[in-house]
Amino acid sequence: MPVFIVILGYTLVCSHMLQRVLSLFALALLLPALSFAQDAKMTGRIVDDKTKEPIPFASIGLKEEQTGALTNEYGFFQMAMPQKAQQDSLIIMALGYFRKAVLIKPGIKVQDMIIEVPKRAIELKNVTVTGGKVKDLALGSKSNTPGEGMIQGMPGSQYAFFVKNDKGKKLGNVRSVSFYIGENGFPREPFRVRLYKADGNYNSPNTDLLTENIVVSAPKGGEWYTVDLTQYNIEAPVEGFFVAMEWIVSGDNFYTTNFMDNYTPYGQILRPTFEFKEARTWNYTIGRGWSLITLSSGGNRYNAMIRAEVDQIKD
Repeated sequence: MPVFIVILGYTLVCSHMLQRVLSLFALALLLPALSFAQDAKMTGRIVDDKTKEPIPFASIGLKEEQTGALTNEYGFFQMAMPQKAQQDSLIIMALGYFRKAVLIKPGIKVQDMIIEVPKRAIELKNVTVTGGKVKDLALGSKSNTPGEGMIQGMPGSQYAFFVKNDKGKKLGNVRSVSFYIGENGFPREPFRVRLYKADGNYNSPNTDLLTENIVVSAPKGGEWYTVDLTQYNIEAPVEGFFVAMEWIVSGDNFYTTNFMDNYTPYGQILRPTFEFKEARTWNYTIGRGWSLITLSSGGNRYNAMIRAEVDQIKD
């Protein structure tokens, strides 16, 4: 019996030593992999080229790879290195700034980059005051009852709905935009409001009408949430315009977690409407651009439940 105890004790010690040796060996094998993983990431910060202030929620995309990321509110980003080709172009698009491309190739430093982007000068139009009455005009979804389904995005993705001037009314400025936010998910997560002209390919969203960062948060879901835009003096195009929700992520968790690989934010959810026979909703994905949503039900198209209030000018 004592011999057995000694043998058992010896076996336990050897087993413990063996585990330590194996752990150190595994760590030695893992270190190069960790180093490679760090090298396989691009990290950096997007800043204003004049003020050096960070640019929040800028879109970062690899042209050939068709992948991308979004800066957080401090201008930081991180994303995977190109896999399809050794050389690619990093495209930076920020609201109110010129588009910029940075060449990514072997030998170029891709960690802790500082990318400076020039601000776009906005030319203010002369305001002409004419006689006539101004009344409120509602464009877009009229329903207060959402259709079945959910519209959810990833950081940097957008859903844009075309609020069409169906009756050809004379339009003035945009007063407000509204989104029907679902009760599921996390309806109080922040999102950014975007407004576009329909001047892209196939009348897709393209030119920004709203050039300010308007980041808002709804108090709750299961109802319409309205954003007042009267202070921005946005002239509504006569044919109508796109109103978009852009999903963003805030907080330090955005930068420390690589959401493109293993983190899917579950933020606010838009609800759909089936009021229209035509497809008016486009989806934007970083690195891939805009695509038209063509789903339908009962002869009507699946559209994001969004509306706008604009000035209607009556002579």
